[in-house]
Amino acid sequence: MTDEPTIRRVALIRHADYHQQIDTPSALQPFPLTRRGERQAREGAEEVLTLCQAHGWQPASTVHASSLLRAWQTAQVMNEVMGDRTEREFSLMAHDALWERSLGSAANLTTAQIAEAVRHDPRVDFLPADWKSNSHFRLPLPGAESLMQAGQRVADFIASLPAYPSATASAPTSGASLTLVVGHGAALRHAAHLLGVLDFDQIAGLSMHHARPVVIEETPSGSWRHVAGDWKVRQRHEPAQD
Repeated sequence: MTDEPTIRRVALIRHADYHQQIDTPSALQPFPLTRRGERQAREGAEEVLTLCQAHGWQPASTVHASSLLRAWQTAQVMNEVMGDRTEREFSLMAHDALWERSLGSAANLTTAQIAEAVRHDPRVDFLPADWKSNSHFRLPLPGAESLMQAGQRVADFIASLPAYPSATASAPTSGASLTLVVGHGAALRHAAHLLGVLDFDQIAGLSMHHARPVVIEETPSGSWRHVAGDWKVRQRHEPAQD
């Protein structure tokens, strides 16, 4: 007798639109969703349910979200909509591990203030023009991370999620669960790269639609692949945001 096959299938969801400070890297900003963001979260929940119906999946009852308010609030709105539509109860777990890349002691400073601080720091010769989008650059400040470090943190979290029984020919929807992870665009994209879903060169060319799912799953061999939902293709000269 063999064990029933299991699978990890995860919907990566970028938080919805929020009240972001102007000319300030988003990172750890503590502000709530805008009305537009609340609408995006409701629409995102409907899209999750549509994907589940089309593929024979069931959304897992626990939704995981970054503990930053914009992601937590996105997940909360989505939970309410999914609960109303399915007559099921969804819980929300918040995790610091799903934060966007930390800027450490430069959190919530403007880009000009960060540049001024680094100009006086003898540990770095200069601040690269692409420092916000450079995957490997880390501000020389306490608590700061590179985008790749943030992506590794998120990838490790995704890989630790519980696996569910996979569909079989005799029971095509049995246990076919979809786990929702609501986080931040840059960290999620870098996590997808580190899991093998995106090539490194694709990270900069793609973004994520607010509150819309990109579904990845772990294959029996342990590799990950993209199975549903659309990445957002970044327009030329579009600024990098989470």
